[in-house]
Amino acid sequence: MEKFKFEKLLVWQKAMDLGEDMNLLTSSFPKKEVYNLSSQLMRAIDSVALNISEGAIGQTNPEQNRFIGYAIRSLAETVTCLHKAKRRDYINLEDFQKHYDDSFHLMNMLLAFRNKIK
Repeated sequence: MEKFKFEKLLVWQKAMDLGEDMNLLTSSFPKKEVYNLSSQLMRAIDSVALNISEGAIGQTNPEQNRFIGYAIRSLAETVTCLHKAKRRDYINLEDFQKHYDDSFHLMNMLLAFRNKIK
């Protein structure tokens, strides 16, 4: 069913999954955070998959490498948002740890993917 190159990439699929997990997570944040932390977290995590896909379409390896770099930075921003949510008691330690571990796993996948395309 996949017609685009990036849809076959496991790293893109994992980024999409983590984005949906974060969407569910932010639904429990206080309403006052709708335009702040919730929005920032969703923009950051969505940017990971968006940059993977943009880099994969007809790009040279250096160009794709640049977009993977953007995805890595967006994932770092996502993790910082998770820390903020934990500090503000919007998520418990168990939820934080699960999403933190998933983010760490995705970061390792992104780094390995970037090294492969160099």
